[in-house]
Amino acid sequence: MARHQKHEDGAPSRFFPTSRRRILLGVMLLAAFLAIALVLWRSGTLDTLLTGDTLEQAVIRLGPLGPILVIGLMTLAIVMSPIPSAPIALAAGAAYGHAWGTLYVAIGSGTGALIAFCIARLLGYDALRAWSGVRPPPNLLYRFIDSQNALMAAVFATRLMPFVSFDVISYAAGLSPLKAWRFAVATLLGVLPASFLLAHFGDELASDDLRRAGLTVLALGTITLLPLAWKVTPVHVRAALRRWLHLG
Repeated sequence: MARHQKHEDGAPSRFFPTSRRRILLGVMLLAAFLAIALVLWRSGTLDTLLTGDTLEQAVIRLGPLGPILVIGLMTLAIVMSPIPSAPIALAAGAAYGHAWGTLYVAIGSGTGALIAFCIARLLGYDALRAWSGVRPPPNLLYRFIDSQNALMAAVFATRLMPFVSFDVISYAAGLSPLKAWRFAVATLLGVLPASFLLAHFGDELASDDLRRAGLTVLALGTITLLPLAWKVTPVHVRAALRRWLHLG
């Protein structure tokens, strides 16, 4: 008698052992972040840290461990959507300057995005495989985006748009056929400009140079409009750029 009986439609009645372990890993990972966020929120620590000045003072007091706090909070903010990431980035810039602040913010953002991607891949992608008996066919999403390069470009473009939810894109990408390393590269490249500008803005606010801070806001707005500019670019120009960049 077969170990796993099948329903009339051919789908297995139980999860594959490997899939069950991976789904359990995804649940445990998500539960761990939920528990951390809940503890920080119920204790009032999270609200206190996100006031900006308090967080800046906290990371300075921690000395060499300060960057770990920034990276950890950024990671938590990306995995747990309700937690805002902008105050953390501004505090990092104020405490460490735009160069080191950018590095810490980018590391935290990239780590959080990759964790969210993995949670979605473990919980969603493998769960669908477990119930159907096969991995979701590539053309499930390729009807709309027909290549790994195009998926990668889509992730990169959305990283340049602050009004698009960073964590939602990370979770959605985990449900797509996009390879993890491509997602990581697209996220890192896409998050660097905004990370730099937010950290730089925090640095300028700390120095009370409002004129330069205003220029930073203008630059951030320009980056935000880049994807919109792409949409209004003539079709033949976009096609030529795709061929040049091999985005097929």
